[in-house]
Amino acid sequence: MAAGGGPPPSSGVTTPFMHRQSRWLGQGYADITKLRELAAKHDRTAGRMNQRASRINTKIEKLRHQATILREKGQRVLAEIPEIEQQMKQHERDIEAGTNQAGGAQVGSDITSLHYRVRKLQQKVVDKQQKARTLEHRAAMKNQKTAELKVKVDRYLESARLEEQEAAAYRQRADRLQMITETDVASNLKANAAPRAADDGSRTP
Repeated sequence: MAAGGGPPPSSGVTTPFMHRQSRWLGQGYADITKLRELAAKHDRTAGRMNQRASRINTKIEKLRHQATILREKGQRVLAEIPEIEQQMKQHERDIEAGTNQAGGAQVGSDITSLHYRVRKLQQKVVDKQQKARTLEHRAAMKNQKTAELKVKVDRYLESARLEEQEAAAYRQRADRLQMITETDVASNLKANAAPRAADDGSRTP
């Protein structure tokens, strides 16, 4: 058996030190694989969070568009009221003129017909105002829904950011461990190659 300063064991012999070294390197590569698996897992989770946030953002834009359409409809309905009011005023002038012409006599059917038209137009104005309020209320509800969804989007994006940070941390640990392991492997190969070369040189006739 060789002394401490003698040549290393032949390649066919495995010493306890070499066995421990092999186990250490194998464990190192296993740890690297595990760290990269964890990084990939966090990356997938972050991707799912971003995907959900993207879908909700699309829904938010759809709701905003619908709310805008509802408000525009409400404005168009309100824009019709002044014309109706003008018709009402014209009927009221006609009623006043017809009443003055009658001179206190019994009001005829033409006057009562004008009164009926005025009432119908008043009802039409009230209906349009109610319709405009209904449309505005529906638009407000959609805007409220977008605000609630925006909170959910922010929560998903924050979770995705944290998952991405975790993934980056695991990748950095894996990279550092891989660099250390590869450096140790290269050092061991270099250290083992030198004694073999010297041994081969000494055996050359």
